[in-house]
Amino acid sequence: MSTNMQRDILVLNLEEQMERSAERQFDKTFADCTDKEAYYVLLDVTNELMRVAEPIVGEKKIYYISMEFLIGKLLSNNLINLRVYDKVNQILRKNGKKLADIEEYEPEPSLGNGGLGRLAACFLDSIATLKLPGEGIGLNYHYGLFKQVFDKNLQNAEKDAWQENKSWLEKTDTTFDVNFGDKKVVSRLYNLYVTGYDSGINKLRLFDIETVDEKLVKKGINFDKTKIEKNLTLFLYPDDSDEAGNLLRIYQEYFLVSNAAQLILHEMKERQYDLHKLYDHAVIQINDTHPTMIIPELIRILVEEKAFSMDDAIDVVSKTCAYTNHTILAEALETWPLSYLEKVVPQLVPYIKELDKRIRAKVKNSKVQIIDKEKKVHMAFIDIHYGFSVNGVAAIHTDILKNTELNDFYKLYPEKFNNKTNGITFRRWLLSCNHPLADLIADTIGDGYKKDATRLEELLEHENDEGFLDRLDSIKQEKKKELAAYLEKHEGVKVDPTSIYDIQVKRLHEYKRQQMNALYIIHKYLEIKSGKKPVRPLTFIFGAKAAPAYVIAKDIIHLLLCLQEIVNNDPDVSPYMKVIFVENYNVTYAEHLIPAADVSEQISLASKEASGTSNMKFMLNGAVTLGTDDGANVEIHDLVGDDNIYIFGIDSDTVIGHYKKADYVSKKYYEKSPVIKEAVDFIVSKQCLKVGKKENLTRLYNELLNKDWFMTLIDLESYIEAKDRIFADYEDRNKWKHMMLVNIAKAGFFSSDRTIMEYNRDIWKLQKAD
Repeated sequence: MSTNMQRDILVLNLEEQMERSAERQFDKTFADCTDKEAYYVLLDVTNELMRVAEPIVGEKKIYYISMEFLIGKLLSNNLINLRVYDKVNQILRKNGKKLADIEEYEPEPSLGNGGLGRLAACFLDSIATLKLPGEGIGLNYHYGLFKQVFDKNLQNAEKDAWQENKSWLEKTDTTFDVNFGDKKVVSRLYNLYVTGYDSGINKLRLFDIETVDEKLVKKGINFDKTKIEKNLTLFLYPDDSDEAGNLLRIYQEYFLVSNAAQLILHEMKERQYDLHKLYDHAVIQINDTHPTMIIPELIRILVEEKAFSMDDAIDVVSKTCAYTNHTILAEALETWPLSYLEKVVPQLVPYIKELDKRIRAKVKNSKVQIIDKEKKVHMAFIDIHYGFSVNGVAAIHTDILKNTELNDFYKLYPEKFNNKTNGITFRRWLLSCNHPLADLIADTIGDGYKKDATRLEELLEHENDEGFLDRLDSIKQEKKKELAAYLEKHEGVKVDPTSIYDIQVKRLHEYKRQQMNALYIIHKYLEIKSGKKPVRPLTFIFGAKAAPAYVIAKDIIHLLLCLQEIVNNDPDVSPYMKVIFVENYNVTYAEHLIPAADVSEQISLASKEASGTSNMKFMLNGAVTLGTDDGANVEIHDLVGDDNIYIFGIDSDTVIGHYKKADYVSKKYYEKSPVIKEAVDFIVSKQCLKVGKKENLTRLYNELLNKDWFMTLIDLESYIEAKDRIFADYEDRNKWKHMMLVNIAKAGFFSSDRTIMEYNRDIWKLQKAD
C-alpha cells in the first residue's frame, strides 16, 4: 500500500484513531481524557500521520547545519501542514475540548535562542513545503539556552527541562564515534519530522550523547564545564566568559560538524555516489560561523579515510559548502585561539594551517588571512575562502558586507557574494497563531496565498471597502483582548485592551536598543506626572533574554523591570500607561503577542541589524513598524512606502562614518538636550534606586553617558518625535486601518518560501521532488 493511501486511510479514520490511542494510553474514551491526556493522544496520532507521509527524496539534498533551531511548539503547525487541522478541531468540539487548552500542555522544544534559530526553523518548513530534499542538522540540547525567571527586578537563569518520554523526538539506532584531542564520545541520532504544507516530509537530525548527566546542573544553570562527557549537550551557548566555557563551545561545535560530516558521507555511501562528485549530491549550508569546522573536517576525512589528495579534497569541499553571514558585529564573527583548537581538535589544526598557508601564498593582504598574527583563527574567513557562496540576509546588510566589513573578500571573490533577504513561514505566523485573520484573508481572496504569499497583494483591491477594514480592525481588537487575558493569567498584570500595544520582542542586545525604548518610557512617565496625559492609554510590552555573561544587557532588563514596578504602581500614571516585561519570552509567547501588536518596535542602530524577522511577523499581522532604516526595515519601507511606516534616526552611512572617525561623544547630546538629560538622570534617581540595585543602574547610566557604543542618545529625540507621531496617528482610525491593510498586503515578499526559492535558484540547485 502506498504511503499516500495509508495517510488517506488514517485521515479518514482519524476519530477512530484518537479513540484507540486514548484507550491504549489511558484506558478511557477520548471524551473522558484530561486536556493533558488529550495532548498525548494528538501527539500519538499526528506522529503516526507523519510516519506514513511521503518522504521528500532527490539526487541532491541540502544539509542545513545550524547550532540552533527555534522550532516552537509543533502540534498546531503539524496539523495545519498535514491539512487535518479543521478535522481535528471538529472532533475536539464534539468531545467538548479546545485545541488552545490542550496546547498549554505541550512543552516548547528548547533548541534555539533568537532570530537565527527561528529563521532556521522557518527555512526547514519552506524547504519541505517546496518539496525540496533537505535536512536540518543540529544538537539535541537538554536545557536549551535557559528558562528566564525574574526576582527583585533582576534576570535569573534556570534550566529549561523540556524533554519528555513521549515527544516528537524519534530515537534512532544511528550512532557515530566523535574523537576529540583528549577523549572520545559516542553520539546518538534523534529525528524530528518536518512537515511541509500540503506536501511531504523532511527531517531535522539532532545529535546527543547518552552519557549526559543532568544532575551536573546544581543551582541555576551552573555546572562543571570541564566534564565534557557529561555536559556536552546540556545547554545551548554555555557561558564563555572563561577558558572552560570557550573550550566547551569548541567541543560542541566540533561534535556538531563531526556528526554532520559522518552522516552526510554515510548517506552518500548508502546511495553509492562518487565522493569526487559530492557537490552533485549534497550542498551544505553553514548557518553563521558556528558550524565552520565542517570544512576542515570533511577535508580531513576525505584525505585520511578516502584516499583523496589534498588538492582534490579542498576542491570538492569548496564546491559543496556555502556560508550565510548573519551579522556585521565583530564579536559574532567567531575567532578561536589556535591553542584552544590544538587542545580540543588537534586533528583539524594541520588542515586549518594548510588552508591558511594556501591563502597566504595567493594573497598578501593580512586582513584576509585565516590565522592572524595573534594566532587566532577567524572562522568566517574559512567559510569565505573555501565555500562557493557567501550570502547576507537583507539588501542593506549584504551591501555593507560587500562595501565595508568584508570588502577585502569581496574584491577577491565578487562572484561568491549574494543577498538572500530573510523570510518567515506564513503557516506558523498567520495560519497557526491568527486564525481569524487567516480566515478573513481566505474569505476575501481565496486560499491561494497560503502557498503563494505574493497573492496577499490582492487585498489592496479592498482598501476602500469599509466593511473589510472594519472586520480587519475588529480581529485586531479581539486579539488584543485575548492577549490582555493571557498577560493577566501569566504575568498578573491587567492591561487595557483599548490602549495602544507597543511591542518590542527580540534578543536583548545593546544594538537592538531596548534601552532607548526605556528612555522614552521615562520621558512619557515624567510627562504624565507633570499633567500631560496621552489621548489614549499606552501599553509597552517587552520580551527578551540576555546572555548570562552579558552584563549591560542584564542591566537593561533590570531598568525595564524597575520601570514596570514604578509605572504600574503609580496611581497618577498607571491609568494612562503600563509596562510589561514578559517572563521567559519564547515562540509560544510570540504567537500571543504578535497578532495583538499595534506598533512594531524595530529600533536597532542603522547598519547593525543584519535583517530581523520579528519585523516581518508583525507586519503580516497588521502592526505598523516604528524603526530605523536598518536590516529588512529598508525593504519593508520600500514596499509599504513612506505613508505606512515610521522611520527615524541617522542612516547607516552616518553611523559608519562616526565609527570610522571615532567622533561620537554621547555626553555631548546629554548636555545639550534637557529632554535627554532628564530621561538619563532618572536611571539613577532616588525613585529608581528605591526599587532597583544601585550597582546595575549606575553601571548602565555610566555606559550611556560615557560610551553608548550603539548611539542611543544621538537618535533619542528623533525617536521620541516619531513615537509621539505614531501614537497621534493611531487616533485617525481610517488612516490606521489602511496602514494595517497595506502592511499585511505587502508582507508576501517576506515569505520564507520566496527566500528558499532564491537559495535554491542561486545556490543549492536542487530538483523539486515529484
